[in-house]
Amino acid sequence: MKIKYSREVDILTIQVSETPADHAEESDGVITHFSVAGKPVLLEIQGGREFLLSSITSLVNEEEVRLP
Repeated sequence: MKIKYSREVDILTIQVSETPADHAEESDGVITHFSVAGKPVLLEIQGGREFLLSSITSLVNEEEVRLP
């Protein structure tokens, strides 16, 4: 798994597989890239800064971290 944050566009990218992406779907600010087999290979979270800050707060408070 690889995680990268781009400050210029405020997107958090989470690569969960080295498998090439075939297609993508967007829902509520999250773009999920899927393989030919339909398995997620990459997540792009728009508003990555806010997501990271709220995730850290949730973890400190021992709460679940949820995608936007």
